[in-house]
Amino acid sequence: MYQNRDIIARLRERIPSFECVPGCHDCCGPVTTSSEEMSRLPVKTEAEHEAALKEFNCVHLGPEGCTVYEERPLICRLFGTTPRMPCPNDRRPETMIDPEVEQEIHHYIATTRQVLV
Repeated sequence: MYQNRDIIARLRERIPSFECVPGCHDCCGPVTTSSEEMSRLPVKTEAEHEAALKEFNCVHLGPEGCTVYEERPLICRLFGTTPRMPCPNDRRPETMIDPEVEQEIHHYIATTRQVLV
């Protein structure tokens, strides 16, 4: 787990950031994430998970947007930073993510056990 924590920290540092539209949650939905990332998020009940899935939402989506924004998974951080996952509101960082970093993130996701958020 410590190795994954270090990988996640390194990848997070290399994902460019940008300001979302306040209150927007257009890219929020059920996603999968690594066990390491999941361990950083608040535990939700089965009923909360079922209610979110019924609406095709993320269980961590609140009335004002993401309730775990600072700890959001890598896949969530990619939205809007790559042409393959554009922001529906045309927001983006000044410089898009380096394709090699994006590939590293997809490799990490593909090679770690993923769980539904």
